[in-house]
Amino acid sequence: TSTPQPSLIITRSRQPVFPRSIESTHPPPPQSRTDNMGAAASIEGPVDAAAAQAAAGAKWNAAAAQAFTTLSAKFNDSKVPGDLFAAVMTAASRVPGEVTAEFLLKAAEDFEAGPSGVGMPGPAGMFAEIGVKCFDAEKMLQYCGPEVTDRFKAALVSGDATPEADQTVIEAGIYAFAEAQGAVNYAHWFFPLRTGSGNMGSTAGMKHDAFFDLDWGFDGLVPPMVPKMPKGRLFNGETDGSSFPNGGLRVTHAAAAFTSWDRGSPPFIHDGTVYIPCSFVSHYGKALDEKTPLLRAQDAINREGLRLLKLIGGYDDVEHVVSYLGWEQEFFIVSREAYLARPDLRACGRTVIGAAPTRGQQMDLNYFGAMPQVIKACMDDIMKSLLRIGCPLSVHHNEVAPGQFEYSPIFRLTNISSDSNQIAMQISAEIAAKHGLVILFHEKPFAGINGNGKHNNWSVGTDTGKNFFNPGKDEKQSELFAIALACLTYALNEHNEIIRCSVAHAGNDWRLGAQEAPPAIVSLYPGTTFEAKVKDIIGGGPLAGYMAQNGKVSSGSKWVQELTTGLEDRNRTAPFPFCGNRFEFRAVGSSQNCAFPMAMVNTAFADGMAKLSEAIEAGTPVRDAVANMYKEHERVIFCGNGYSAEWPIEAAKRGLPNLKNAVEAAGQFSTEKSKAVFERMGVFTPEEVDARAECMYENYASTIECEANTLLEMIRTGVEPACAEDLAIYATAGGPMYNKRKDLYASITTKTDSLEALMEAMPEECVAMATFCCNEIKPLMLEIRDVVDKSERLVKAGLWPYPSYTDCVFTHHLSAPTPHTV
Repeated sequence: TSTPQPSLIITRSRQPVFPRSIESTHPPPPQSRTDNMGAAASIEGPVDAAAAQAAAGAKWNAAAAQAFTTLSAKFNDSKVPGDLFAAVMTAASRVPGEVTAEFLLKAAEDFEAGPSGVGMPGPAGMFAEIGVKCFDAEKMLQYCGPEVTDRFKAALVSGDATPEADQTVIEAGIYAFAEAQGAVNYAHWFFPLRTGSGNMGSTAGMKHDAFFDLDWGFDGLVPPMVPKMPKGRLFNGETDGSSFPNGGLRVTHAAAAFTSWDRGSPPFIHDGTVYIPCSFVSHYGKALDEKTPLLRAQDAINREGLRLLKLIGGYDDVEHVVSYLGWEQEFFIVSREAYLARPDLRACGRTVIGAAPTRGQQMDLNYFGAMPQVIKACMDDIMKSLLRIGCPLSVHHNEVAPGQFEYSPIFRLTNISSDSNQIAMQISAEIAAKHGLVILFHEKPFAGINGNGKHNNWSVGTDTGKNFFNPGKDEKQSELFAIALACLTYALNEHNEIIRCSVAHAGNDWRLGAQEAPPAIVSLYPGTTFEAKVKDIIGGGPLAGYMAQNGKVSSGSKWVQELTTGLEDRNRTAPFPFCGNRFEFRAVGSSQNCAFPMAMVNTAFADGMAKLSEAIEAGTPVRDAVANMYKEHERVIFCGNGYSAEWPIEAAKRGLPNLKNAVEAAGQFSTEKSKAVFERMGVFTPEEVDARAECMYENYASTIECEANTLLEMIRTGVEPACAEDLAIYATAGGPMYNKRKDLYASITTKTDSLEALMEAMPEECVAMATFCCNEIKPLMLEIRDVVDKSERLVKAGLWPYPSYTDCVFTHHLSAPTPHTV
């Protein structure tokens, strides 16, 4: 799936500000590449006619072979040479007779013209539209010119403001781009603190402003309207901050809040509106969103990364250090009919009652299985839409549980990738609706089967292509890996509670520590080989020596050549395992915005680099400073089974925190220690930390309160009437069947009465309310669910008022494919 590699995102002169594609100094592992074009797609550079003819497996006449000289230039000039070559070769392979020169040239022209290409109406057309609706570097150069583009790129590196004159040019350029694409609105697209597990897609905020303004140069009392982007509106917007979760930073009588374009994340067009990814802050510059702390943490990564590299030596050419993210989004898909018939799915995003199906995931029949046709049609449309706006979605497949799926893109800069995830969730929900489907992003929509995560594949790199987490094949890179991993070890140990808080919310509480997710104890898995290297370094050994040496393994059959294996085995039970060239934060919840967890990881890692730099600056040799850091913090390294019953016991012996739920975690977010590191790294002020902790409590309490009220409604209006009707069937005869039902059904009412009484006793203060919901409301809800689910298995078929689990996760598997909507 998503595989961060060292890449060149921001450079001094030759790299576009918004890369159309990511350069990589090391190819990704074979398993991470998804290429439907076959061998032809891997051909790059000049290709002779004989090789092409062999690849196509077709008979060419002499004129066609001669025409291939002309096509070679096209292959080399094309933005997608592999796709163009594959399109032409695939078209040629489908011709039953001789291939003519005219046919080859026409196939190339049709491919470059768009999705109606000869022989390749699907993939080739889709790939031809990559980025057409994204205002990337190429579009900025086209619509704003080279001088403005160069100054814009320089400002991104320096942090300087874009000159006002250039702002005007860029605004005009975006308007011209929008007009060419048929867009009539623009929107400042921002990310309030309203992450909730029941969301139907993105939780972003936006309003659609029209592309027109008054002609302020008009000489008269009533200036006419003219189509344009109003001056200053690209870089600055204002909205009401008090109506979004803010932890007391905004109130109704002091509500001003402002949005400003994150210049590192390119605008894009969706559904006739130009989306402008924005930061969202109060009148006094306090963060009210998920993106602002991420951008501040990116600055910390850059500042402390450059400082550390200078002290190590040998990296004088590095001018920028950034973090990268590649996410893996899991979700369930249910039919529209099943969704609308379940009040809990509509209100909460998960089922608060529901008996387990007789067949769940016991036989692993769904994982990587053939995708149902209606789902495949939906996924194809999602992929096509996301490619158009510049989100490089590269793979989609069935997940473990029935009705569960996943997609993921190629990695990019963390702030860009986080934005891509949010628009992917929104577009997925919209397209699914067109196919008569509903996507569930909740972490645990159905009890008893796997839940949904959003694994964040994270790495740190430089503008010269160095990846901190690639062990490399030389001593210098191997040394950098050992140094960086020492900083990460410090980060996860010293700031363990912050990392845990970043994934703590009501929805994820149902998932963490279950059979499909890492435990709530944060630990680091560097691999058993490197764990031994850590002990060697602590014992006085050199930093270098651990290098990227892939292994070979035989399948035992002559029909299969030797397989290439990674440096370390894969540990799916670890919250933070090493994956060859990046670390995978597996504990992130599927409904979350990636920005907050990544901001916390970046903050903690930047602090680790700062601490190491301080030691070196104080005179400690680099090797010894790294060894000391490993020695002090190695308790967080664990390479065993995180699912085992022994691990929590061992973790307690090591002194690692075990914050079992979101309420416990929130209590650790606003400690003096946490405030100190946030202030040190420039990510949060103490006031912002307190406000965010308050939002955590409020979000948790609101979620549980909504779920409890939904449960009450479903029981009173659906479950109890169904049970009464079922009980009446046996009332006359009496006997064991009647008595069994009578006692069970009566317990539903008794326990539900108790829940109603508890809801009346709910405290008002946010911490007390969240604690009450966690310790009192939630356990009683689980008791009620237990008796309701047992009753569902007894009530006569046809009387139960809500679709069963089987109805939800299996019915669409046999649905006919729906027409493409994109």
